[in-house]
Amino acid sequence: MEQMLNQEYRHARDLARKIAAEVGEPLFYRERRRERTISEEFFSAEPLAQDILHIIEARGNCLGHGLIHVCKVAIDAGTLILTESDEGILAAEVRRMVLLGHLAGLLHDICRQEKNHAERGAALAIKLLTGFPLSDQERLSIAGAIQNHEAFRPIITSIFPETQLLSDSLYDADKFRWGPDNFTETIWAMTASRAIPLRKLLPKFPAGMQGVERIKETFRTDTGRKYGPDFIERGLEIGRRLYVALTEKA
Repeated sequence: MEQMLNQEYRHARDLARKIAAEVGEPLFYRERRRERTISEEFFSAEPLAQDILHIIEARGNCLGHGLIHVCKVAIDAGTLILTESDEGILAAEVRRMVLLGHLAGLLHDICRQEKNHAERGAALAIKLLTGFPLSDQERLSIAGAIQNHEAFRPIITSIFPETQLLSDSLYDADKFRWGPDNFTETIWAMTASRAIPLRKLLPKFPAGMQGVERIKETFRTDTGRKYGPDFIERGLEIGRRLYVALTEKA
């Protein structure tokens, strides 16, 4: 992405990152550091997660939702599962759930460039996971989570608590990205390959931030509802400061 950003966009992104450092790290990463560290360690040590990561890497960037995005979603989904688990976080069944969260996170945007990308991604995930050491129910649970990950769409609930937790954790981890990441990474990744002058992007900021604001009320896990609004408010603060700075310069 770095090579594709023109000087104007690179300046805006670097300014956003500077503002983000001033706004500070989301509380989730400070208060759930232990669980996130465990999720990261599981992610790095699990061959199946790494195999899927290579598949995603080979497919290339998906409208700004590339490797950085899906890895963050995967690790945060695992962190949410660990935090929400009633059992010991090192129990074998919990570790298996974390693995499913990692796989769902890696695969959730695999059809990002297609219409109805959540439904198409769910179907493709089942195909890609065939042959991997997963049960049919595990594949269906991953696919269901992917199908459920879009905001402001009807939620398909499950009678199985573990399946519902997987789905809700994937959704919340994905929507955490609507916070600081939206202004420090996603916008610039999405516009890197397009010749859109910054002066044409700026007028879209106010409406875009209204859309981000709406996400605050949609988090699904108890942990997501506790920490998600903090992600969103920090992102909005970055967006507000960035908008003022860029419009003043323009």
